[in-house]
Parts: sequence; structure tokens; C-alpha cells
Amino acid sequence: MTTMTADPKAKATDDEKKPGSKKKLIIVVVALLAVAGGVYNFVLRDKGPVEPQAGEVLVIEPIQLNLQGGHYLRVGLALQLTTTAEKPTDGSKALDATISLLSGRSVEELGVAKERDKLKTELEKELEEAYEGTVMGVYFTEFVTQ
Repeated sequence: MTTMTADPKAKATDDEKKPGSKKKLIIVVVALLAVAGGVYNFVLRDKGPVEPQAGEVLVIEPIQLNLQGGHYLRVGLALQLTTTAEKPTDGSKALDATISLLSGRSVEELGVAKERDKLKTELEKELEEAYEGTVMGVYFTEFVTQ
């Protein structure tokens, strides 16, 4: 009978020489990279800009503005706020922008729906900037000329 002495170094070098152990290592590394990529994709990656969510609607009392030729405009506003808007929101910036934009215009100009829509879009842009993105829409609740 021959007795063999177990040399741990000899066994380790035999395992390292086997081609299957390198394949297992590569498979483990690839699997870890795939898991890390999945975690990054679903958890850490920036999803891009988030669309604002509609919150409360702030109704502003109607005001009267002077127009050309001694006419006037009675206009009421409602602001569609985002969910990030602080409560209560002050409507003074909206009134100021409305007065600046619509005062002194002619009745004929304001009587054309296409022109009103253009002015409303301009007002929305001004208010989005003035309220730092917390206003996402403007509605005319009253629009009467005389």
C-alpha cells in the first residue's frame, strides 16, 4: 500500500489548470455585471425630466382693463398649479402680467379667437417663469369687451 500525502498546494494548482474553472469565473463575473447593470438601469439612472402633475386651480377675481378707443376689457383668470406649488399662491404676479399684456389693445384685436389664443400662450409662458414652474396653465374664466 502506498500512502499519499495530501498537499494542499498541489491540489490548488491542479484546479487552476482545469479549463472549466476559468469558464466558471467568467460566468460569475458576467452575471455580477448584468446584475449591477440592472440595478443601475432601474434604480440609479436619471429618468429624465418629470412632467409636472396638475394640482389645485387658483381662481383670480375678474379685473377691468382699459383698451384703445375708450373701451374696456373685463377679464377673469384661473391658474392651473402644479402639485409642487406652495399654498396659498399669490395671484398678484398673474394680474400684473395680464395688465401689462392686454392693456391698450384694440377691441378688434381681442375679438379674434386666434389672437386671444396667441396672447393666452404668451401669458402662460410669462406666468410659468414668474411663478418658477409652479403654474402649468392659464384659463380665461371671463373675457368681456365693451
